[in-house]
Amino acid sequence: MSEVSTPATRRVIVQELTTLDGFVAGPSGELDFFEAVSDFGEVDRDNIDLFADVDLVLLGRNTYQMFVEYWPTAEGEVVAEVVNTLPKLVFSSTLGRAPWGSWEPAQVYDGNVIERVRQLLREPGGDVVVWGSITLAKSLLAADLVDEIQLRVVPVLLGRGQRLLDEDTGMHALTLLEAKGYESGIVTLRYRVVPATP
Repeated sequence: MSEVSTPATRRVIVQELTTLDGFVAGPSGELDFFEAVSDFGEVDRDNIDLFADVDLVLLGRNTYQMFVEYWPTAEGEVVAEVVNTLPKLVFSSTLGRAPWGSWEPAQVYDGNVIERVRQLLREPGGDVVVWGSITLAKSLLAADLVDEIQLRVVPVLLGRGQRLLDEDTGMHALTLLEAKGYESGIVTLRYRVVPATP
């Protein structure tokens, strides 16, 4: 008698670039600290392994508007094709549409973020990744909907700015999955978020 395999559960992965002192953006949302690293190629090549299990990217409006200015026409970037071809869902109450250059446009959703993500997790499919999108990521963390946090720690101290992990995040137990350093000075930290006890 053959065994019936159970479909894998979709996971939500939050992936952020952060400074060593914990900032994911400057006071006004600026990302100048990215320039502390001249070559993200090594990190991006490792990131392609993650994309193999991802079939949807979640973005907030601000991150979408920043990404769409760069990625659809990016040349020489290791992850450009993967970034451009992955399906995307933008959460926004102000955007009517979300084109992505000559690539397939992103979908736009203007309803309840938490309810929509819970619905996505009930549907079959691969992992879901959140890039940037600080407000969105914080909301999902607060709602206990994040399964993994991936931090790319950039070797720079910013001093002030916007944090992903702050007092609004709440307490979450974490299990270290990976810690890896690169010649660029970036350190990747991957943590599984331990489910809260009912």
